Amino acid sequence: MEPLQRFSELVGDPARPFALDEATLMIAAAFRPSLDLGHALWLLDDLADTCPDASFEAVVDHLVRVEGFRGNQNDYDDPENSLLDAVLARRLGIPISLSVVAIEVGRRLGVPIVGIGMPGHFLIRSQSEPQLYADPFHGGVMLTPSDCRVVFRAITGGSAEWHDGFLRPVTERALVIRMLNNLKSLHTKRQDRDALRTVLRLRAAFPEVEPVEREELRRSMAPFN
Repeated sequence: MEPLQRFSELVGDPARPFALDEATLMIAAAFRPSLDLGHALWLLDDLADTCPDASFEAVVDHLVRVEGFRGNQNDYDDPENSLLDAVLARRLGIPISLSVVAIEVGRRLGVPIVGIGMPGHFLIRSQSEPQLYADPFHGGVMLTPSDCRVVFRAITGGSAEWHDGFLRPVTERALVIRMLNNLKSLHTKRQDRDALRTVLRLRAAFPEVEPVEREELRRSMAPFN
């Protein structure tokens, strides 16, 4: 089955949960149809199998300090940072893709980890310890809610108002949409017509996508004049 078709099956029903690892790997496969899904899933399994303890702190420490996952601060806008297979291979990513790795390794260990869609900087949080957050992009540092507000102020330069709702967990659906929004922004900036068309086709798999975006996809499919 083609990646776009499988992705559409996964996200086509808003009421039906889906596997985050498979959905994000289908995004990568839409750009690289030869992607070995089984190998990528095995890599996540292996990261869980080699983690010495089943706790939030242990998962973060294992991924960051043992396995070497880190934020790509030298080339943040590299689209590879948003494709899970590349993140697993290179140990480089952006906050949201590194968070996916942690969430999926935690799930395999029975350690529930949730994504926190704070504007400007994605974080993770322990579901069993609601006051314990971590920043996979910046060395896996552990954060309190107050620390998260400090991070937000640093990112926004103090120009945006803080809302406690910024620290609410996001659904897997919202996480995947945010990943696609990031890719859309990157490929728009790079003026990569083919890659942007792929992102728009992935976005169109969500029934709730705005009509204006479907029109954008239609225009992107038209030949150059």
